Formats: sequence, C-alpha cells, structure tokens
Amino acid sequence: MLKRIAVLRALTVVATLSLSVLITLPDTAAARGFSFVRDTEIENTIRVYTAPIFKIAGLRSSDVQIFLVNDPSLNAFVTGGQNIFINTGLLIRASGANQVIGVLAHEIGHITGGHLARIQDNLRNATAQTIMTFVLGGIAAVAAGEAGAAQAVIAGGAQIQRASLLSYTRSMEQSADQAAATFMDAAGVSSEGLLDFLHVLSEQEAKIVDSQDPYVRSHPMTTDRIKFLQNHITKSPHTKSQTPQNLRIMHGRMHGKLKGFINPPARTLNEFAPDDPTIGAKYARAVAFKRLHRIDEALAIMDALTSASPEDPFFHELTGDILQDAGRIRASITPYRKAVRILPWAALIRTNLAQSLLELNEPTADDEALTHLANAIRYEPKAARAWRLLSTAYARQGDQGNVMLALAEEAMLRGRKPEAGSRAKRALELLPYESSAWFRAQDIRNAAQNDAKNKSP
Repeated sequence: MLKRIAVLRALTVVATLSLSVLITLPDTAAARGFSFVRDTEIENTIRVYTAPIFKIAGLRSSDVQIFLVNDPSLNAFVTGGQNIFINTGLLIRASGANQVIGVLAHEIGHITGGHLARIQDNLRNATAQTIMTFVLGGIAAVAAGEAGAAQAVIAGGAQIQRASLLSYTRSMEQSADQAAATFMDAAGVSSEGLLDFLHVLSEQEAKIVDSQDPYVRSHPMTTDRIKFLQNHITKSPHTKSQTPQNLRIMHGRMHGKLKGFINPPARTLNEFAPDDPTIGAKYARAVAFKRLHRIDEALAIMDALTSASPEDPFFHELTGDILQDAGRIRASITPYRKAVRILPWAALIRTNLAQSLLELNEPTADDEALTHLANAIRYEPKAARAWRLLSTAYARQGDQGNVMLALAEEAMLRGRKPEAGSRAKRALELLPYESSAWFRAQDIRNAAQNDAKNKSP
C-alpha cells in the first residue's frame, strides 16, 4: 500500500538534485508538508530497473536506498551516493521503463563522475543567507522517517538554481550522458529512452522558469546533448533492443497503481475503463474504489487477480491493505500472510501484517507480530514505524527494557535525539547488563550525548 509519510521537521539540508552535502540548520527551518510514498511493489520495480546499472557502475545496489517523493513535478536526484530520490510525477509521466532507466543511469553517471564533490565546493563557498533563502523557498523537503532518510531535507529554489549554485554544468551533463549510454550499452538496454526524456526536457526548457520542472533547472539542456545521444544510438548494437516484456508489465502496474493512489478517484475511474484487461488498469480501479470506500468493488477486482495469479505477492498485499484500511482487521491477516510467505524479505508487508495482528490484541497474535517485526527490522533497520510497533509488542509481553530500546531507536531515526538518549538511558537500567540489547542502548545514549555536546555553545 502506498504510505504517505508526512515530513515534520528539517534538521539538516541536503543540497538537491544529486548533491551529497549536509548543512546543519536550526530547528526553525521546518519542512513544509511534503511526504514520502512507500510501496513494496514500486520500490521493487525501481530496484529491478537499477540493479544492472549499479553493478556495471561498480556500486552495490544493496547499499542504495530508494525514496519515492510524493510530488507531481518531473524530478529525480541522488544524494550521498547511496540514496535515490524519485518524484512520483516522473514515474507517472514516463512513457515506459526505458525512460526511467535512462534518467537513473544519468544520475548514476553524476556519481561515478565525481560531480557531487564539485558541487559540494560551490556550496561551501555560498553564504549562510543564500543557503537559507534556498531552503526556505524550497521545492521539496524530506525529514527523518521510516524510509530511513534521517536528518535529510531536500530543497530546491529557482533563484539559486538560476545562479548555478547547485546546478550541474553543461560539461557535467554531457559527461553523465556519456556514462549513462555506456552503462545502458553494457546492460543491453537501448538509450532511446534517455533520448526521449531529453526531448521532454528540451520542451520544458522553453517555458518560463517558474513553470519549469525542477529537473530542467538543475540539469542544463543543450542541443549537443541530444546530438550526442542521437549519434550514439546510430552506432549502438542495442538501439533496436526491445524493452523486456517483464519490465513493460512492471511499468504498467506501477503507472496504474500510482495514478490510483495520487489522482482523484473519479478521474482514475474515467481514465481506466472497466474492460481494460491490463493489471495496471485493474490496480488503478481497485485503489480508486478503496479511496471511495467502495470496498466490495475493490475486493472483487483483487479477488479476480489473485484467482488468476495466486502466487503474486503484490495482489495479496493490496488485498490486505484494502481490508486493513476498511477496518476488516482479522480478514486482512490471511492475504498479508500469503504475501509474506512469497516475499519474506518485504519489510513493509511484514510491518503491515504485524499491525493487523497487534490490533487483534490477542496473546498468540502478539507473539506472531513480534516475530514479524523483528524480521522486518532485520531487513530494514531504519524503519521507524516498525520500531514503534515493536515497542507495543514488547509492552504486551511486559518487557519494559526492550520497550524503551525500541522507542529509543524510533526517536533516533526520527531525529529526536534528546528523547532517544532519555529512552536509551532508561533501557540501560532495565536490560540485562552487557547483553546485545544493552550495548545497543549504550550506543544510542552515547550518540545522543555527543550530539548534545556538539550543539552546546
């Protein structure tokens, strides 16, 4: 299920559009109501897109976190070399998988080309006033949340971008294009998707600055970039390579699901006809019905899908989500369990299952929930929501030491370090001396204390 995670506070600024710089700001620089989107299937789709590119580029995909930003504008960027941010607007507007792969390959080209470090120098030379103007007029913000973007805020400002403070140079763009073309050739993927995307950008560039998408303002376009790719495509052995059918299907499913969750339900139902046989269309209609509280109609679509493909974990997951949101908690457990059986590594699905189990408030269900949460955190240790639910599971067992530790973990992930330190201190008093949990509580307490010392005048 798409989970929108509201951004509450900005503690640290990450210069956007593929920057890796961290600039500490006062707590008063608050974020402005932006959100992440969580969905196991969409995140998995992006990972399938990027896995071969990262391998070819010499980067470990397992070390890379993917964040979906709930923003209709066309944008994607990389921060810290280990985090990919993609606006939902780009995923919806992309005509196919190859466009998305091309954009991501280009961003990875910035990383391997060392461009982030060069932009970091620009930021170091900027005045504090300029940076604050940039932040407070920002396009997007991200704060600590369950996706693990602790202490990060992404912001964009047309004024600063026009001044090229955070923008790539034309030579950087051309270098990233060349790297992307190389990566895609090695992966056997046509670069035509990236060329198509550049044509979209060239149309955007003709617009007045305020109506441009942020990607255009940070990635300068030139006719030379288009000419390079056109020339490359004429020589590439993969120019005529068709997008694999599995990627086309995955893109269609992602496209329909996103539209179902983001666009007004009435628009979605008008856009996707009842007789459209594609899974993306069925997704879109099921989600629209869910949002309209027409639960039986949503479940009828999902029942047909699961009957046709009983081993598709994402059909079971969405069915569970529909039932959980409708308050049919006990009924949601069976499809969630089926999804977890098929995808045991899917931390978000395990977390949703655990939530339903805890809502039953039954000892056996509580025990099962604790097991699922422990596994969810093993796969995704920075999932703040899972830590919060884990504290509830431990409370049901009367294990106050681990309750405090779980709450300390959550507070640390959400950037509430004083609270984390206080919770960890209490955990140290309750946990067995020098147990693994005790040492972890000690680490959190020490980190919070060091942070407080660094902030003191």
